[in-house]
Amino acid sequence: MSNLPKGAQCELENSYSIDYGRVLENQLSKDGTRKILIQYKGDSKATVECVFIPDSSRGTLCVSSQVGCSLSCKFCHTGTQSLYRNLAASEIVGQYMIAAWKERDYPRQTGRRPNISNIVFMGQGEPLYNFRNVSKAISVLTDKDGIGMAPWRITISTSGIAPLIPKIATGLRVGLAISLHSADNDLRSEIMPINKTYPLPILMQSCAEFAALASHQARRITFEYVMLDGINDMDSDAKRLVDLVKGLPAHVNIIPFNPWPGSTYRPSSESRIARFCSLIRDSGVFASVRTPRGDDILAACGQLKSMHDSAATKATTTALNAASAISS
Repeated sequence: MSNLPKGAQCELENSYSIDYGRVLENQLSKDGTRKILIQYKGDSKATVECVFIPDSSRGTLCVSSQVGCSLSCKFCHTGTQSLYRNLAASEIVGQYMIAAWKERDYPRQTGRRPNISNIVFMGQGEPLYNFRNVSKAISVLTDKDGIGMAPWRITISTSGIAPLIPKIATGLRVGLAISLHSADNDLRSEIMPINKTYPLPILMQSCAEFAALASHQARRITFEYVMLDGINDMDSDAKRLVDLVKGLPAHVNIIPFNPWPGSTYRPSSESRIARFCSLIRDSGVFASVRTPRGDDILAACGQLKSMHDSAATKATTTALNAASAISS
């Protein structure tokens, strides 16, 4: 900014920096999904992935909130990576800025709908374990003098940090998704250890509080449910799930399990998934099946994991594709 006094220029240069992060990988799936691996502050361990998922009616950016994760959910690739650190608010917003430039949302053009219309905190990490920085990032993303995104276009997905869930409605005013995956308390504790700290009765009470406090546009709660063959996909599991969420403004998002190198679970069959979804719908609860996107580049739900070694990334992707070809 050469129009500023030299003293001000020096102060800005010494005190501030504009650094969204360094792009190490930029992979494009055959279905148009883009996965970006970003490194922060030159630290080889401080790398995260974000994913842009284009659709005919909207474009969704899935962002990460932590480097790694401490929750160790058994079906999640990120869960095999220990927590390294929280992301700063600037690093979370930086994921959006990098993806927005890649998707040509910048420079902004008057009257043109941006390609990135929605943001979901469904990448690496537990957003509510980094609540302060996630809150700051959302304030920038929704500020009319900042990115200017409507709060209801942003969704936080949590594994169930119950005490903070009502604050999503009162403080952040964004949407809520619960990473549920079982309506059986014992089974959920087995596949999601966080349930031992915040069991289902406590979690569901916090969801009821959220629904009572949230705005009309953001009050519907998405319950994410990954289908694991022979584990949580029986008719009895569907009935338990209906009993659990009935009475709430709920939408059940059924997710076919996306395998990753070293995973021990198998995806439920298409026919089992279809029946499971029908049982929920027939009981009067909204339900849909998520179409896997970007699974050929390990960008689908549950497949994210920071890998800054390009050769290793390509090797695991090749191995997964080969395994898929053999099983089909």
